Amino acid sequence: MAAPLLFNPQTYDPQGFDAETGRLLRATVDWFEARGKRRLIEDYRTRAWLADFLAFSAKEGLFATFLTPASAAGDNPDKRWDTARIAALNEIFGFYGLDYWYAWQVTVLGLGPVWQSDNAEARTRAAQLLDQGEVFAFGLSEKSHGADIYNTDMLLTPAADGGFRATGSKYYIGNGNAAGLVSVFGRRTDVEGPDGYVFFAADSRHDAYHLVKNVVDSSKYVSEFRLEDYPVTAADVLHTGRAAFDAALNTVNVGKFNLCTASIGICEHAMYEAVTHATNRILYGRPVTAFPHVRRELTDAYVRLVGMKLFSDRAVDYFRTAGPDDRRYLLFNPMTKMKVTTEGEKVIDLMWDVIAAKGFEKDNYFAQAAVEIRGLPKLEGTVHVNLALILKFMKNHLLDPAPYEAVPTRLDAADDDFLFRQGPARGLGDIRFHDWRPAFDAFASLPNVARLREQADALCEFVTTAAPDKEQSKDLDLLLSVGQLFALVVHGQLILEQAKLKGLDEDVLDELFAVLVRDFSAHAVELYGKDSATEAQQEWALAAVRRPAVDEERLSRVWQQVEALSGTYEMAP
Repeated sequence: MAAPLLFNPQTYDPQGFDAETGRLLRATVDWFEARGKRRLIEDYRTRAWLADFLAFSAKEGLFATFLTPASAAGDNPDKRWDTARIAALNEIFGFYGLDYWYAWQVTVLGLGPVWQSDNAEARTRAAQLLDQGEVFAFGLSEKSHGADIYNTDMLLTPAADGGFRATGSKYYIGNGNAAGLVSVFGRRTDVEGPDGYVFFAADSRHDAYHLVKNVVDSSKYVSEFRLEDYPVTAADVLHTGRAAFDAALNTVNVGKFNLCTASIGICEHAMYEAVTHATNRILYGRPVTAFPHVRRELTDAYVRLVGMKLFSDRAVDYFRTAGPDDRRYLLFNPMTKMKVTTEGEKVIDLMWDVIAAKGFEKDNYFAQAAVEIRGLPKLEGTVHVNLALILKFMKNHLLDPAPYEAVPTRLDAADDDFLFRQGPARGLGDIRFHDWRPAFDAFASLPNVARLREQADALCEFVTTAAPDKEQSKDLDLLLSVGQLFALVVHGQLILEQAKLKGLDEDVLDELFAVLVRDFSAHAVELYGKDSATEAQQEWALAAVRRPAVDEERLSRVWQQVEALSGTYEMAP
């Protein structure tokens, strides 16, 4: 049965982790459950700052334990940067509210330039601040430039003491109201070009640090701040020149992975509410779930959510196995950010169609889930930015596989230190991947897996015979449709790899792939309709359309798993 795949606080047992990790994950769940649903929702509605949550984290050493790499941990064996347990905590935070996850997420981003730095003093200071329960911030984006790191108006002027004076504004900076350390990106006024970039550490409590406002209407304190003649000493400088540029991109590589598991947590909590409501709602003398379209929507939502979890869990393994000669994570990372988070939107929309007005009620978690799920595809780079990024990998992934040793499930208590020594953020087109076909071959007996495999093979033919030419490659609108098709192949591949490792119920897997076959067909039709699509591309697109294999008995068995979720979790009042 696939039901245990969903996180349920009442039965949650973080198996596979070491004792201290398990204790902290369970303690976090228990803290939220003890607060109760009413307090959770009321804090969300009143935009309360997360002081009690941060006090809990400080008391337990939660952020310090999970976000201090082993190299800065001293003699504490429990501190490490472990992507598997970070993913588990993301899911828990998402389950209870994105505000809590956001304070944690921007702390991750703020720490990225520090842990990549050779500045021992700054690293020691960061570890001490974590031990004190402080949060961090990532001062990259600006009101005029967004997160365009080629342009910054944060200017560092050389000072007589050998340091600098920083002046400029940053915009949309989480935790900027309370961060003990803000990693700020700027440029020197006396050096032209990339050599002038600087990443430096600032303190939000300094007199030259001016908090302007919270730019969003929520508990997430997404700040605008301004530095006025802020003193920057050698002890504050984290990176200079091209290394500062790379630190910005590599930090986002680390941080944007967290969005997928937050999205999963949101969907799981919302699903318990939606299924429980639907199975107990009587309409026209019949349970709502007696209607075929309701069963279809809830089943589609369920299998999409299972797919989100399978893909994300498997992507963790590639993150943790990464190294200078294995950079496959640089494809799977934007996939988790782009594909998994947009799947989350679909899951919420499907359930919302069923529960309708119930989804607006102020006493439900669902009302905030429906709002918060929209934010994740738009953070750490838009869907379009990440789709364009994954296209860089398409030809090598589909057509030119390389031999790799099989990657195991990685729940071991290891420090993922490579994430802070990723090196220059370039050379993406040279990255090679293992063959995607064996993952499909392992489940070739499932009719919908076989049909998506046919579509994947057709995409290989497209890349060989009908790929966009040089002129078409300037048409991002067309390219993004191609990116969606490629994303479905990668999505299916990692789902299948994880399904084999987990021994997933094949009914659930085949029903999920029925959904993915429909998605591929829809994107092929979209490509067919693009203004610049050539005649050959139009013909290919229509030929790639497939109808999923329908099996009413399989659908009924999967529906029973969905229906069994009713009443299995309700947050304490």
